[in-house]
Amino acid sequence: MVTRAESAAATRDALLRAASDLLDHGGLDAVTLRAVGARAGVSRGAPYGHFADKEHLLTRLAIDAWHTLADELRRIQDDPRLAPVTRLKRTLLALIEVGRERPHLYALMFRTPESDTAALFDAVAESHGRFLGLVADVVGKDESRRYGALLLSSAHGIAGMELSGHLAAEKWDTSGEELVDILVGSLKARSG
Repeated sequence: MVTRAESAAATRDALLRAASDLLDHGGLDAVTLRAVGARAGVSRGAPYGHFADKEHLLTRLAIDAWHTLADELRRIQDDPRLAPVTRLKRTLLALIEVGRERPHLYALMFRTPESDTAALFDAVAESHGRFLGLVADVVGKDESRRYGALLLSSAHGIAGMELSGHLAAEKWDTSGEELVDILVGSLKARSG
């Protein structure tokens, strides 16, 4: 027999999956509590029992996305077969890949939240901490924040230019992967 807590958790998970699907296919405007409930196959009032409003739901999606990214960074960081430079490249490409595969979620991750900011900032801090550790493995701890900011803002720019179509290979004769190689290669040359 399913407990009330298990049933509530299952409903919440279904709502989050439905919201994620709506976001992926229609952007922020497609995500309404009514549409999420309908997509999840629950009562009209069910979403309101789990989320105060649309903003709380969107913030939860962003928090989950940052946790997922942190998990991916952990896997990269813990892979003993990878050299530090390779780990850093894969980390940057993991972020860019979110933008490529789930552009609306990517935009949500980088927008200023209107609710539950502490939980979101904690989730972001987890990813950033892992990222800075990977940067420090290449440039040293003392330089990790400056170069981390450079790398993260560059990866964000690459993702943004790809999403908008402004990083077309025929225009720039390059790709996001090649730009990441150049960025990380310049750090390696500087620190080496």
